[in-house]
Amino acid sequence: MTKTVFEPSIKSRPVYGVLTPRPGAAHLIVADGEGAEAVAALVAQAPDMLARTHIIYMPGPMGCDLGAMVEALGADICHRAPSYGAAQSRIAKVLGDAHMGLQVYATGSEGLMGQVIRDAMAAGLPLDAVQTEHRGTLARRVQCVHCKGITETVTTDPFTCSHCGLNLFVRDHYSRRIAAFQGVNIDAEDPGEVPPAVERFK
Repeated sequence: MTKTVFEPSIKSRPVYGVLTPRPGAAHLIVADGEGAEAVAALVAQAPDMLARTHIIYMPGPMGCDLGAMVEALGADICHRAPSYGAAQSRIAKVLGDAHMGLQVYATGSEGLMGQVIRDAMAAGLPLDAVQTEHRGTLARRVQCVHCKGITETVTTDPFTCSHCGLNLFVRDHYSRRIAAFQGVNIDAEDPGEVPPAVERFK
């Protein structure tokens, strides 16, 4: 799958690039789903980096699983996890134990990349320390601004909050602190007047 081209949007909306090998004492790569293809393209440019690389891979939120492709690359450490939640403690430990010169890469879904950036910043890395490349689904991780619940893999707009049941309009406004887009009640002033849901984030 080729790199996604995003339409211009508001300032808080994340912008992604293309993974490029950087010189470093160690490399942490976190990927899900179709991000495996970006990982393969990255290491093809600098195969010698594999001896110092820790890859953490999980299937994509829509079910794409290219784990065999990632394992075949031959990284020093390659860990497979069922989800980001299951991998989060490992990612936090690698970031917490890191020495100067660690290079961090995140690729795949927006939900994954946002959470890697959030956790890297929590570990003290600056925002630009994490390279990102979007691959795969456009499904969004959305926080309801009313109940603060987070719904994963949102593909339609509006959608119903999985926590409080409000009908939410999905904004492009993005919070790095929680790694989620913001959803706002669409029928607050006119209860029940909700436009038909449209698949916008396939």
